[in-house]
Amino acid sequence: MNIIDAHSHLWLRQDTTWDGKAIRTLTNGRSIFLGEEVQMIPPFIIDGRNTAEVFLSNMDYAQVSAAVVVQEFIDGFQNDYLAEVQRQWPDRFFVFGMADYLHDGFLEQARQLLLTQGFRGLAIPAHRLLGQSLNSNEMMEMFRMMEANDKRLSITLADGDRQVAEMSDVIAECPRLKIAIGHLCMASPPVTPPWENPMWKAQVMLARHENVMIESGGLTWLYNSEFYPFPSGIRAIREAADLVGFEKLMWGSDYPRTITAITYRMSYDFITKSSELTDEQKRLFLGDNARHFYQFENLVDLPYIKNMSE
Repeated sequence: MNIIDAHSHLWLRQDTTWDGKAIRTLTNGRSIFLGEEVQMIPPFIIDGRNTAEVFLSNMDYAQVSAAVVVQEFIDGFQNDYLAEVQRQWPDRFFVFGMADYLHDGFLEQARQLLLTQGFRGLAIPAHRLLGQSLNSNEMMEMFRMMEANDKRLSITLADGDRQVAEMSDVIAECPRLKIAIGHLCMASPPVTPPWENPMWKAQVMLARHENVMIESGGLTWLYNSEFYPFPSGIRAIREAADLVGFEKLMWGSDYPRTITAITYRMSYDFITKSSELTDEQKRLFLGDNARHFYQFENLVDLPYIKNMSE
């Protein structure tokens, strides 16, 4: 089975602001994040550089054949670096560009990213765009341009159904646009489990549309308080599959932030070890669905390397 990570992040350095507060790389894997010093990445990455080379070493060790790299406002714009990553490792990475959707005029930037710089898709952290419309004229023109050029859209929506109606408009207008919705539709249990929340179900059911998928990036973060082996995370996957089918779901790690608490292999092996999923469901979720959706063709087969301590 070739495993594909459908949600990860790379950056050379974090140096941005969000909501007026700084996000800045320090040393020993730490960052200033919204006024607080946090362990952003593992402490052995002492220079703070979350690079493709370090990620590839983790991927090779964990036998992950390929990864999808998305972007987030809280990491700053990484287009220049990620374009180079895509050029250097086209068979290991599918990389998303990100335009400045916070300000009018992003359409031309998006056009340059896709048609000049060669990005195969755009990432939109829409949960950080509350108050802005996903079906505005400029957004819809961008989505139509993406659909016409067979580009992918990676989008994280706010929890619940706050952006479901707008997203439904996008899907209706651009039915051939291939869309991946992130973070298992924010399947966190703030009060009640997500499968008891009709607003979460409404977001999941967007994947009933032909070209819409869901990836589970950050599931181990959403259930960090429960911790390994994340039994409620498994339950959330099964409940989403009951609504839209396993062929609509993809595994994602949210690397590297999630591996401050667990190893990279642990971010998926709780799925391989689960007795609640069939082998076919695991194969679809951990690799096959992402391989088809992102059109990975030359996946590397990685051998298991025995730990010295075994």
